[in-house]
Amino acid sequence: MTLPDSTHPTPDPGSAAPLYSPARVKELLTRHGLRPTKSLGQNFLIDGNILRAIAEAGGAAPGVPVLEVGPGLGVLTREIASRGAQVTAMEKDERLKPVLAETLAGTDVKVVWGDALDFDYASLPDGTRVIANLPYYITGVLLSRFMHAPGILSATVLVQKEVGQRLAAQPGEDAYGFLSALAALHGRVKHVRDVPKGAFLPAPDVTSSVIRLDFDRSRPAPEAAYLKFVEAALHHRRKTMRNNLRMAGHAGEAIDAALHAAGLRQDVRAEDVPLDQMRHVALELGVVR
Repeated sequence: MTLPDSTHPTPDPGSAAPLYSPARVKELLTRHGLRPTKSLGQNFLIDGNILRAIAEAGGAAPGVPVLEVGPGLGVLTREIASRGAQVTAMEKDERLKPVLAETLAGTDVKVVWGDALDFDYASLPDGTRVIANLPYYITGVLLSRFMHAPGILSATVLVQKEVGQRLAAQPGEDAYGFLSALAALHGRVKHVRDVPKGAFLPAPDVTSSVIRLDFDRSRPAPEAAYLKFVEAALHHRRKTMRNNLRMAGHAGEAIDAALHAAGLRQDVRAEDVPLDQMRHVALELGVVR
């Protein structure tokens, strides 16, 4: 749905503090009787340089369809829209309706009210770019949804620094796991910049990172069976790949033969295995063809 007309006067941009300033954010929250909700992961950006960097890194440009999840007070939303992008913002907290009606007045931003976990991402138009300060508690689930949505070209997102490290990790690195593999199977990951706690109001407990994921839609999407196999192989860190696959139901002798055919030791850990060799094992076990 589109934004309703605000019942509040729109501040004059020329006389008001920038929308991202701490004073303006506090004034908006106070006037609308709101407090950030920790359960919804509400930490509002108050650093203009970082806002501009996110919009730039995300590819916000005239005519580009952009999806933002969790616009909050509309600070990043307005920055993206000011660059001419066609913005759809998805917000769960309906207490923010009057705030967004005020802060996004004069823009053509479309606001969809509802839970991001219930949205059909496959319905997005080709060429969509996600630009968002994601709620930390559902980051992994949302990134997986973005990866599987054929219309989404990229996702430039603010995430916990630890999650950013996992996304960008390579086989053999400490942070490597299923999320790392999932990202690599769908495209490539770029670390844009770290973001200190003080760039948010209220300040979160952790440092954040801006990460850009570019999805390669020119190659076939990984099969569901293969993704399940990779997840099982990586499920228990510090266990051997052989043990993890046995726990997933594969026979020991078949696993041994598959590892040998892929040029891997029987005591190898899955987090040390490059994806091409991982697929070789999956082929030998008949998981994929």
